Amino acid sequence: MWQVTRLVTGNAKRIRVTCHVSRVTFSCHGFTLIELLVVMAIIAVLAALLLSALGAAKARAKEAICLNNLKEFILAAQIYAADNDGKLAENHQLVNGLATNSWVLGNIQNSHDATNIMLLRQSKLFPYARNENLFRCPADDSQSAGAPRVRSYSMNSWMGSRDMETTPYYPAGYRTFVKDSELTVAGASTLWYIADEDVTTIDDGWFLVTMDDSKPFASFPATRHRQGYGLNFVDGHTEIYRLRDPKTRPGKQTSQSNTDWLKLKQITTFK
Repeated sequence: MWQVTRLVTGNAKRIRVTCHVSRVTFSCHGFTLIELLVVMAIIAVLAALLLSALGAAKARAKEAICLNNLKEFILAAQIYAADNDGKLAENHQLVNGLATNSWVLGNIQNSHDATNIMLLRQSKLFPYARNENLFRCPADDSQSAGAPRVRSYSMNSWMGSRDMETTPYYPAGYRTFVKDSELTVAGASTLWYIADEDVTTIDDGWFLVTMDDSKPFASFPATRHRQGYGLNFVDGHTEIYRLRDPKTRPGKQTSQSNTDWLKLKQITTFK
């Protein structure tokens, strides 16, 4: 508390200041164990939420890159067809370990082929998409002999050749496509072209779809995008298809009525 008294003597002024200081008492105490535990729990929850958000953002970024890869592939395929009188890039299954004139060469199950970038550079689409990284999904962490595999994608087995018509899996009436004019009959937005394949089944660049249901998911779609896989369509758009059936698992037998299998068949070919 401060008290000020002014005294006046003649023309002079004097100010007397009187100070009264009262006693101030400070008291301090630390956190209790319960309080510390509560604070630590809150920090842990916030950290978990942050890590979850970062993980989800990273997964979405990889999805976007995968879809961009597929977008580049379908644009390359369209330019290839325009440069080759409407013919689609050839797509053949391995025969005796070889597919010498297919859109992409090599067998990913073979350790040498799995890491051989030169096979990508020999792809029929490579002149139109000159980037080896396009052939690999960013979420694909598979390796062969300690090195990353170079390819994650395969082409619809009903595209680029008549091979399906000579297999035991060919039900009469279903169409194969070797020219872009044949694709317009079905509607380009309803047919898929290249898809992200699971590491357990990917070998050649030929994604087998058995329309007779003899081998559902013989070629299994990837599950690395939050239980989903990327694919492009003939009209140029791309999508992520989620596997919704809890029984859809690589390495497990898939029933003919599996909804994920039926969904893929609907966009593969038609009668």
